Amino acid sequence: MKSQGYRIIPVNPGHAEILGEKAYRTLEDIPEPVEIVDIFRRSEMIPPIVDSAIAIGAKVVWMQEGIVHEEAADKARAAGLEVVMNTCILKAHRRLR
Repeated sequence: MKSQGYRIIPVNPGHAEILGEKAYRTLEDIPEPVEIVDIFRRSEMIPPIVDSAIAIGAKVVWMQEGIVHEEAADKARAAGLEVVMNTCILKAHRRLR
C-alpha cells in the first residue's frame, strides 16, 4: 500500500519505527488525523481499538482477514464509522484498481 502512495502510520508499542515511519504507542498518540484504522489483532482485542478509533475521529475501521467482532463493529457504525471485517485491504485495493 505504501508503494501505491498511501501513508501508513504504524501503531505498535514495541517499535520506534516501522516501514520507515515513526511508530506510535497508541492511536491517541498520533498527532494528525487518521482516516483508516487497519487492525491486525485477534478478534478479542478489537473492542478497545474500536473505542480508540472512535475517540480520534477515524472514518473507517478495517479488520483484516480472519478478524470479526460484530459488537465492536456495531459500536463503530453507531459512532458513524464505516466498518470492513474479514477482508485484506491490499487484496481489496488490487481488485478495485
